[in-house]
Amino acid sequence: MRVFLVGVELKSRTNADVRESLAELEELATTAGTQIVGEGVQKMAVPVAATYIGPGKAEEFAKSCKENSVDTVIFDDELSPAQTRNLEKIFGCKIMDRTALILEIFGQRARTREGKLQIEHAQLKYLLPRLTRYWSHLSRQRGSTGSIGGEGESQLEADRRKLSERIEKIESELEKVVRQRETQRAGRQRSQWPLASIVGYTNAGKSTLLNRLTGAAVLAEDKLFATLDPTTRRLKLPTNQNVLLTDTVGFIKKLPHGLVEAFKATLEEVVQADLLVHVVDISHPQAQEQIDAVNTVLMEIGAAEKPVLMVFNKIDQLAGGVSAVMREKFPSAVSISAKTGEGVAPLLAEIGTQLRPIREFLDLRVPQEKAAVIARIHAVGQVVTSRYTGKHARFKVRIPPHLHDEFASFTVAEK
Repeated sequence: MRVFLVGVELKSRTNADVRESLAELEELATTAGTQIVGEGVQKMAVPVAATYIGPGKAEEFAKSCKENSVDTVIFDDELSPAQTRNLEKIFGCKIMDRTALILEIFGQRARTREGKLQIEHAQLKYLLPRLTRYWSHLSRQRGSTGSIGGEGESQLEADRRKLSERIEKIESELEKVVRQRETQRAGRQRSQWPLASIVGYTNAGKSTLLNRLTGAAVLAEDKLFATLDPTTRRLKLPTNQNVLLTDTVGFIKKLPHGLVEAFKATLEEVVQADLLVHVVDISHPQAQEQIDAVNTVLMEIGAAEKPVLMVFNKIDQLAGGVSAVMREKFPSAVSISAKTGEGVAPLLAEIGTQLRPIREFLDLRVPQEKAAVIARIHAVGQVVTSRYTGKHARFKVRIPPHLHDEFASFTVAEK
């Protein structure tokens, strides 16, 4: 598919903002498998109600598109149904906006049944108000009473009804997904394993980090939205503490609200997490803007107050190291390279420190003949000190609270 990209520089935007946004739109289009043959930008005070860009500029771009056999024109901003219809008449080809493009990518990359349901829900909600243009070719239809309906009216109503019914069915299915996740979460709470969710801008290296820390085999590509479906794996820290680590869908600037709504079930893993591991591509020239975009989405889903561990990834791509400005702004951030493994040890130590409060400190005295109990202590506890004297072993250890009763008979009473 040959595409032409269109951006608009409004009063509220700088030229740099527009260029950066267009560069990201280009990445999105490439991810969708298109061939980009050109782009254009118009500077204007406010969008035109009928065509978003000015009609003269639209004609100019349309001429260029015809000369280059463009199949689809993609606008960097969300278009109304009327604007889309009017622009298709001018350009004589398919018109998409950023939202439609992101939905297209999500549709290509969803793998699980849940992910596919979420994407279909977002796509149908997007399509519903835009149905009119798909049926403009239909002739007027006469009802049995002799009344004359509008152009394609009966077909429109039938398809709107079908879409609405499908949306309701999907929403019912997604409610089941939410209940299933609640059941899974209840199981995790019984095990008292803390949950850490990896969040970040798309292509920041979240899946690579999950693979590095847990040995998972999650797809990790240098593309936007390489993975959509959440993956949870157990992470055993050097302190012997078990953590459930979840990789979530990447965020992006101008992330359509409909997509955030569609992925509420998935993003519940973020809302319920004990710790958010915010992965940042520190080598990206707009790293701060990407951090802001992620924080905006976290606020939208009600996770803005969660404890956050900032992780500066891709330091192997930095010639001069992390800038003084970023170090000063985020003094507790851990710098790593998920690709090479540099900095992973300090990261694991920091995750353990952040999640340590949920453990209970015990002083245990265990007969050395009870080898199974000693092995169990090392398997589930964080042993601070151990001393073997005579027939007994003495341990000072941090244990998950739900295992307190298991070792109660070996607890040394305080004097």
